[in-house]
Amino acid sequence: MSEITFSRRAALLGAAALPIVQGARAQRRPPSIAISSANGVAACAKALEVVRAGGDTLDAVIAGVNIVELDPNDNSVGYGGLPNEEGVVELDASVMHGPTRRGGAVAAIRGIKTPSKVAQRVMEDTDHMMLVGEGALRFAKDQGFLEEDLLTEQSRLSWLVWRRSLKDSSGHNNWGPGLDSPPGARKTAVLERLKQEFPQATEAMLALAWEHATNPPHGTINCLVLNDKGEMSGVTTTSGLAWKIPGRVGDSPLIGAGLYVDQEVGAAGSTGRGEENIRIAGAHTIVENMRHGMSPKDAALDALKRAARNFGNDAKRLEPIDLNFYVLRNDGEYAGASLWNKRANGAAPQFAVATADRASQRENSVYLYERK
Repeated sequence: MSEITFSRRAALLGAAALPIVQGARAQRRPPSIAISSANGVAACAKALEVVRAGGDTLDAVIAGVNIVELDPNDNSVGYGGLPNEEGVVELDASVMHGPTRRGGAVAAIRGIKTPSKVAQRVMEDTDHMMLVGEGALRFAKDQGFLEEDLLTEQSRLSWLVWRRSLKDSSGHNNWGPGLDSPPGARKTAVLERLKQEFPQATEAMLALAWEHATNPPHGTINCLVLNDKGEMSGVTTTSGLAWKIPGRVGDSPLIGAGLYVDQEVGAAGSTGRGEENIRIAGAHTIVENMRHGMSPKDAALDALKRAARNFGNDAKRLEPIDLNFYVLRNDGEYAGASLWNKRANGAAPQFAVATADRASQRENSVYLYERK
């Protein structure tokens, strides 16, 4: 009898406490938030707009990065991205949808401005995870995507200047002004020749082309979003390493490296030197770190330490490496982390964030090493 009385009492107490528990859970509902690489201020704003209107989290991040993919002035993503060594733009992208635990990717796809959308179609309309190269392009065209020339006037000009900047071990370049030219005349001669070939190009365009050729930029965009239901999705999209060997694929389309989402824990993505991130499965490593109790910041710094370990923690060897992580936990805590406190141009590494009560803006990333 006492057991029955106890059970009834426990049931009554449980029923009475249920509204309190539900209320506490409601209070703990995560805030809607989007984070991205530094070139994603507009992307974060768009992603948050979509989720706040009730849209799916994957549609939200893709709508966000489409802004950058279609921007001819972003030379590391989509249309206008810097090409491979043969002057052809090859794009990579991956997507992950937290609610269904599904993903899709494309790699080395040519002629399609929005590879993120193609990656989504791979996820939704096939039982494959990744399509590459010619097969990815055929699939995209079958899906109704328009094949286009992805080179802009600026990206083509940058490629031509890069060709003229090549040297052999003795400093000779067959595209240059000749072995008998005066010292220091090479850059001037190349730019003068380009002015003749591209009379419509401005001085600013030529200067940017020379900068691209001699100091190729590192880019890509990763975007992650969390809605107030706790649903998450992510996308990473890129034109990859400038002047790469045709067919080279970095970390961006590799699920577990350039992107990983598990909405029971959180999500992570990356930009920078893809080869180094692949070696540590960076995005997956970060999510697993959070699963075991690390904060987003500490989880990302740990991944960076793993990358540094592959160079014997030698700062001089790591000097040319650019690697950045973007992390969003399922309770809304976030972080951006970079290998270095300064980029090659001296700027601090940053990432973009948009929240329900704050407009999209950049914040500084934490970092592992300091450049003097």
